[in-house]
Amino acid sequence: MSVSSAKDPRPGWDEYFMAIAQVVATRSNCLRRHVAAVIVKDRHILSTGYNGTPHGVKNCFAGGCPRCACTTESGKHLEECLCVHAEQNAICQAALHGHAVDGATIYVTISPCLTCAKLIINSGIKEVVYGGDYAFLDTVKEIFAAAGVGHRKFEQQQER
Repeated sequence: MSVSSAKDPRPGWDEYFMAIAQVVATRSNCLRRHVAAVIVKDRHILSTGYNGTPHGVKNCFAGGCPRCACTTESGKHLEECLCVHAEQNAICQAALHGHAVDGATIYVTISPCLTCAKLIINSGIKEVVYGGDYAFLDTVKEIFAAAGVGHRKFEQQQER
């Protein structure tokens, strides 16, 4: 019996984990943007996270975050926002459940902010795969390079 040379019809690993991140983003309770992160090591999911208010705080859609409840322009008055970013939640969830993320990859639906980049670096995550660009600062790229954290934009597979 010969082995078939047919192409593997399954999604690639990046496509698979990014699709999971897209589903995780649907749990976000932020009124402005739904963002998610999935932390993976050795092709196994260690943790997921989405943006929204901290545990025990009223959800954004229920009025929990004063910034989300008003018409503040994007990028302004961030000090009023009570929401935790998806990357922060994924790292915290891994810690809460005793999963070491050292050497892992984090898949995020948008590029990380500076604060999240610092947490990614200090948690030991070694690669960031991101979907859309959200003010992906040169500073973030520079500290990733200095810390040896790879980053690349997710590219959807064209053919299978």
